[in-house]
Amino acid sequence: MTTVTNGARPRTTEKTRRRGWARLARAATTSVAATVLSQVVLLAVLATGGAAVLASALAWAAGAVLNFLVTRRWVWGRTGRPRVRRELLPYLAVIGLGGLASIGLTTLAGSLLTPLDLPHFWWVVLVDGAYVASYALVFAVKFTLLDRLVFGRGAARTPATTSRS
Repeated sequence: MTTVTNGARPRTTEKTRRRGWARLARAATTSVAATVLSQVVLLAVLATGGAAVLASALAWAAGAVLNFLVTRRWVWGRTGRPRVRRELLPYLAVIGLGGLASIGLTTLAGSLLTPLDLPHFWWVVLVDGAYVASYALVFAVKFTLLDRLVFGRGAARTPATTSRS
C-alpha cells in the first residue's frame, strides 16, 4: 500500500527509487569488475602482437561470463539454475549487441591508428582507450535492457529455479 504524508511523495516510490539507485550502483560495480578482467585479456593479447579484433573479442567474452554470474545474483537477486530462454539467451542478446559495438569500435580504432605508424606501446594505449570508451557508451543502454527485459521490473516473474517434481 502507498502511504502519503504531508503532501510528500508516496513512500513506496521513494523506496523503489532507492532500490533502483542501489541496483544501478551494483551493476556499475560489476561492470567495472568485468571491464578490469576484459582489460587484462585485451592488453595481454595486444601486447603479444594480437590483432585488435581478436583482442577485443576475447576480452569481451571474458568480461561477459564474469558479468553474467555476478550480475544475475548480486544486482538482481536471482538464484538457482538460470533459465535458458528467459535469462541466458536474452542476456546474451543484450550483451552481444554491446560486445559487437565494442569490438567494432575497437577494431575501427586499430584500423585508423595503424597507418600512423605509432610505436606499438602507444598503439596499444589508444586502442585500449577506444575499448574502454565503447564500454562506457553502451553501459546505460545495457543496464536499461537488462533491467527491463531480462532480470528486473519488466522481466518474466517466474522463479529462476525449477522443481524436479
